[in-house]
Amino acid sequence: MSGGSVGVQGRTEGQYVDLRRIALLESIQNEDQTWAKLAPRWCVVEPEPPWKVCLDATCDCLSAGGALDSLERRHAEDELETMYSAIPNPERQLLTLAHIMLSRGLVSEEELARQISTVRARLEAVQE
Repeated sequence: MSGGSVGVQGRTEGQYVDLRRIALLESIQNEDQTWAKLAPRWCVVEPEPPWKVCLDATCDCLSAGGALDSLERRHAEDELETMYSAIPNPERQLLTLAHIMLSRGLVSEEELARQISTVRARLEAVQE
């Protein structure tokens, strides 16, 4: 992520990932929209969210494609653990992956915000 990126504060370098806080991810974390809280609203009893398989597949694909080695990702997740400690897994894993991808320029904050808006619009349409 470039140094002039909007919404990033407090520059701190980790060994595996840029540890600057990212406003978009902070706001998501603060929404407290965990699977444990959302599943009962949809009368779902599955302990794992349906997107967990996609998250695991994304991590595997990034590793296989050489964009983000699995061991390196795990080290980066460890560095980010305290930043996202208020949120449980697998949501924490999702936020840390987004953080890693943003800090490495694999996706921009604007692209991620657009995708989040698209998904939220679909969910809201289903709720109506």
